[in-house]
Amino acid sequence: MTQDELKTLVGQAALQYVVAGDIVGVGTGSTVNKFIDALGTIKHTIKGAVSSSVASTERLKALGITVFDANEVDSLAVYIDGADEIDHSGYMIKGGGAALTREKIVAALSKQFVCIADESKLVNTLGAFPLPVEVIPMATKRVMQQFSAMGGQCAVRQKDGQPLVTDNGQHIVDVLNLKITDIWSDFVPIIQGLSEVCTPLVLAVGAALIAMGRMDIGIVADRAFAPDIWCLAQYWEDAVKELRERAEIEADQESG
Repeated sequence: MTQDELKTLVGQAALQYVVAGDIVGVGTGSTVNKFIDALGTIKHTIKGAVSSSVASTERLKALGITVFDANEVDSLAVYIDGADEIDHSGYMIKGGGAALTREKIVAALSKQFVCIADESKLVNTLGAFPLPVEVIPMATKRVMQQFSAMGGQCAVRQKDGQPLVTDNGQHIVDVLNLKITDIWSDFVPIIQGLSEVCTPLVLAVGAALIAMGRMDIGIVADRAFAPDIWCLAQYWEDAVKELRERAEIEADQESG
């Protein structure tokens, strides 16, 4: 079974998590395109979708699926998107399609995040895939300096010989050579000091569910990770709390 066939498989499998009569959150990327195509076959059962990119919006509309603006909904039952890398704890790198800011917005509206990916995205350590960071252009140099200090090799993503411009009018800095083994110490602290960027949306959040295509047996296996309903606001609150608790424990150990 080819990788493209696996993407089709997990795209179709995601249909079981679509809530009838509801509006579904839709991500961006080649695997999500397979889900959108599958969604077209049951479009009569849903009200429509909230899309995370211009590309996904165009594909949805071409299939006759109504696309709502994020400001038109209070919440979504489910958000379905792919990933560029997933480790065994369910942490991910996303944003390879340059739609990470809008993906984060749509995901924040959703009660559940279902990630669809083929098994090639499963890794032991995050960072082989370039970490994409959406940056306000005037802050590009500062952001690159910060990630370079972490050992990263930074490059502004190009398109047709010019910096790629996202749907939001921003640029993407791809950070290479990172090995992210400890989410909290390696990643969260530096991001808290960078207000000019949008980082991959679930790098430090386990998905509610992951549908992984199995190349050897050609089926879909559901991998359950963090069961909690995913909420960005709650995540950041919990992240800060955990960092403070770790700092207090380390301080106590040093003083003891």
